[in-house]
Amino acid sequence: MIEPVLAPEVAEALHEGRPVVALESTIFSHLGLPSPANREALDRCLAAVVANGAVPAVTAVLDGVPRVGVSEDEHDRILGAARKSAERDIPVAIAQGWEFGATTVSAALALASAAGISVFATGGIGGVHREVADTGDVSADLDAIASHPLVTVCAGAKAFLDLARTLEHLETAGVPVLGWRHDELPAFYTRSSGLRVPHRVESADEVAAVLAARTRPERGVLLTVPIPADDELDPTTIDSALADALADAAAEGVRGAAVTPFVLARISAATDGDSVPANLALAENNAAVAAEVAVAVSSRGR
Repeated sequence: MIEPVLAPEVAEALHEGRPVVALESTIFSHLGLPSPANREALDRCLAAVVANGAVPAVTAVLDGVPRVGVSEDEHDRILGAARKSAERDIPVAIAQGWEFGATTVSAALALASAAGISVFATGGIGGVHREVADTGDVSADLDAIASHPLVTVCAGAKAFLDLARTLEHLETAGVPVLGWRHDELPAFYTRSSGLRVPHRVESADEVAAVLAARTRPERGVLLTVPIPADDELDPTTIDSALADALADAAAEGVRGAAVTPFVLARISAATDGDSVPANLALAENNAAVAAEVAVAVSSRGR
């Protein structure tokens, strides 16, 4: 059983029943965003959580210790992290005393769940890959969302995935998928994928009520939040860049975890770097919505 070390402000907030939002650390490392955008992402997400009434709790593994909440003087270690830790890697990171493990969605959910946190914010989740029939590649994020009792707030799954199969997988796993004041599944850089979400919600109180009413106490809830309209990238440009990047990835034999940075780099080039500001905007927006939800969950006395 994981027993993460909680930052003092996180432990105090949880003890007092105040709202807390967990955050992954991969997005804030150079594995997620290039410098200095990763620092800006960290600053903006932390500020968004605080401004909306919650306590931020960045998750990570530091010197073999799973952590929920890190101090400001440890931020540089997060920004420079060069190694990811998914949920499956946490016991290895602990046993081998990894200097740093940047938590992915699955690892962040595992640590946040162990800490007793109810809401988690990220950029975009992993999902079912388009070549799943050949590779069987399904992100561990989906199992983690289904297996940990948190609301995961995201801008949908990454656009280069098979979004229809991802939705189907979540349905099979029994995860309620909600659209934040929106009827369609967001596609990360764009507001709509063309796929309808099963349920639309209009308020944080409604999301908190869904979490409270789930039929299995271990089950999570997925809240999809579209990128702000002013920050959305041109869908035609994104679709073209995705098609070219995926074709090149296949030709070069890029598979598994290596697909994400490969495709994101190609999208950044195709959009003349506009994908980075878009990523910052959606991450900040997700953090703000997550804080609203955390406040609503806290007010229910969960």
